Amino acid sequence: MSDFLISPAYAQSAAPAGGMSSIVQFLPYVLVFVIFYFLMIRPQQTKQKKLKEKLASLRRGDRVVTAGGILGVVRKASPEMDEIEVEIAPTVSVRVLRSTLSTVVASDTKPANDTEA
Repeated sequence: MSDFLISPAYAQSAAPAGGMSSIVQFLPYVLVFVIFYFLMIRPQQTKQKKLKEKLASLRRGDRVVTAGGILGVVRKASPEMDEIEVEIAPTVSVRVLRSTLSTVVASDTKPANDTEA
C-alpha cells in the first residue's frame, strides 16, 4: 500500500554531477577576473614600474611633483640616498623622501644657473 503513495519523481535518482557543469559555473567569474586584470591591474603595475625606474634615475634639474602636489626642481640627488633636495621657490629648498614623489614631469636641458639675455 505504501508503494502507491510514493511519487515517481521521488523514485528517480538524481543525475550525477558532472565535472563539466562545475567548470561552466565558474567560467563567468574567471572571465571577469581576466578582464579586470588586463584593464586595471596590469596597466597599474606597468605604470608603477616606470615611475620606479624614473625615481631611481633622478638627477639634478629634473622637475618633480610630490605626493602633496608641490612642484619643484631637483637640486641634489644621489642613487644611494633616500632623501632628495627639491627647490620649490627661487630661494626655498626642501628635503623630501624619494618615495613621496608621485611624478617626474620633465628634465631641464640646460643647467639651473644659465640665464638667457
